[in-house]
Amino acid sequence: MTLKITVYSKSACPQCESAKMLLKSRSLDFEEVKIDDEAERLAFYAKCGPSVRQMPQIFINDQRVGGLNGLQAALAQLGR
Repeated sequence: MTLKITVYSKSACPQCESAKMLLKSRSLDFEEVKIDDEAERLAFYAKCGPSVRQMPQIFINDQRVGGLNGLQAALAQLGR
């Protein structure tokens, strides 16, 4: 099964780097979308939901799994 993984990140974000390293270590391809502009980032958070206030935000097959912890849980569930 091919996974479509999108990582929304910002510069100088340790959690973003950790998420990308985790995906690379498992040889999983992903698309990165950097949102460094604060106004754009706030608009993105608003689209994700009222509880979203941090980066990274990771989507697998167009479903938001959340940040680094959500990614780890999703990969475990998928057996990856």
